[in-house]
Amino acid sequence: MALEWEQIIVDSQDPQSLGRWWAEALGWVIVDDADGVEIRPSADRLPGILFGNDSGAKQVKNRVHPDFRPDDQQAEVERLLSLGARRADVGQTGDEPWVVLLDPEGNEFCVLSNRA
Repeated sequence: MALEWEQIIVDSQDPQSLGRWWAEALGWVIVDDADGVEIRPSADRLPGILFGNDSGAKQVKNRVHPDFRPDDQQAEVERLLSLGARRADVGQTGDEPWVVLLDPEGNEFCVLSNRA
């Protein structure tokens, strides 16, 4: 049996806005916005992220979050902050090689440093 990773689902109070934010942040394309918003690296490339509607507000820290490894961590953190991300304190000590950010709806994600 083969199993292909299709997408991750993100519940959102405003899937149109959050999906567009992530598409811009990742440089991905919107492939469907009829019932939520689905974004992918390109129209024919998986996996994607589907932002679905959930009217409830985020209550606790996400149990799953994405990590991203850019060429330049500091520049990427600044770019994401300029798009509307916010810094997050999830108990870091300050010596971690990653920066924890929140998207506009408060979902955590990490921007990693360069590989050693």
